Amino acid sequence: MVDCKESKMRYRADQLFFGKVETKDGDVLGYVSVMEDGEMAKEAEKKAEKMRKSAQAGALKLPIELKELTEASEEELELIPSPATGKPGSLTPPRAFNLMFQTQVGAMSDASSTAYLRPETAQGIFVNFKTTQAVARTKLPFGIAQIGKAFRNEITPRNFIFRSREFEQMEVEYFIPPEDDVWQEHHQAWIDFSWSWLTSIGLREDLMGKDVHKDDGLAHYARACTDITFKFPFGESELQGVAARGNYDLTAHSEASGKNQEYFDEANKRKFVPHVIEPSIGVERLFLAVVCSAYDEDEVGGEKRSVMRFTPEMAPVKAAVLPLVKNKPELMEMARKLHDKLAANHNVQWDQGGAIGRRYRRQDEIGTPYCITVDFDTLEDGTVTVRDRDSTEQTRLHIKDVPEFIRSAVEGEAQDDGEWWK
Repeated sequence: MVDCKESKMRYRADQLFFGKVETKDGDVLGYVSVMEDGEMAKEAEKKAEKMRKSAQAGALKLPIELKELTEASEEELELIPSPATGKPGSLTPPRAFNLMFQTQVGAMSDASSTAYLRPETAQGIFVNFKTTQAVARTKLPFGIAQIGKAFRNEITPRNFIFRSREFEQMEVEYFIPPEDDVWQEHHQAWIDFSWSWLTSIGLREDLMGKDVHKDDGLAHYARACTDITFKFPFGESELQGVAARGNYDLTAHSEASGKNQEYFDEANKRKFVPHVIEPSIGVERLFLAVVCSAYDEDEVGGEKRSVMRFTPEMAPVKAAVLPLVKNKPELMEMARKLHDKLAANHNVQWDQGGAIGRRYRRQDEIGTPYCITVDFDTLEDGTVTVRDRDSTEQTRLHIKDVPEFIRSAVEGEAQDDGEWWK
């Protein structure tokens, strides 16, 4: 943790970076500091260029090498400016802080009642590993998934819902044998599966990337870790981590509790502590990535349109039923019957107000994949107009076929499993 003595702002030292500003001739002009994000290299160069112009110096030596503030020497710390004020020497030396929230359990507040809110959901899985494996009667490899609240004492919550002190976390602990030739295969398989799953729910691949942690960037217990990153509006940041954690967690729980965490391999008649692959993702970050991927602007009929291009599976509203006019009772009755039929299985909106084009735009803005217009032809031949959100193409479909059309769009085509019972 680092404080700015001038502005009283507080920063995490591992999210604050600094770099030396030099000319190509070797003259040192000073230092710049930036907060961690996907654009911090550009921000550092912009500040360096401003420093060069002020000093009327020669061309800069680029790129600027950025380091975490935790790596700064005492001499460098006196020269590094605060991001808040730009004044060198106004940052305090980094000092330790606890990322876990401390609380008291029970009526008395003393050392014996001290407890901490969990900073991740995974540890409950490890504590219950033996029980789960025995009750489920499963064999390696197998996984245990969990979703729940986690709490972290973030110094600088920021970027909307990206970094917060309370968040929803989804994790899988996938237990595997300990051999060196096993974990790499499983680790890569989970990276590939995670990437495929993220794109299947609507994330844009052109906004996604991978950050493979080098040896010096790994946690002390980790054998490997790859982050799937996403280019948010505020920069590229981690979305999901896939870590090979070895057997550190189960071993630590075994040592602390005195409970044996070994798994018995019946096929090979041996006992060992399983290793684990851990895919982990925050629900709020994932939601933000889905929204950022879906948002788009285009032109329809010469007019600018804002549209959320959610996949049908992810769209909050699957369809909207729009009666063309509201002063014809038989048309309204047929539209209401269609709406009620669809609403029995899906989240469907009813919209009867305003011009039909305006109603289409309202549904585009919330990402509704299909708008179904009940018009005068419906009363004659039973067909309705189905408008596709992305292409804006309109097709006629018999009203009795609409429920199956929406179901297949949302859930996928029905599969014939054959005579599976034989």
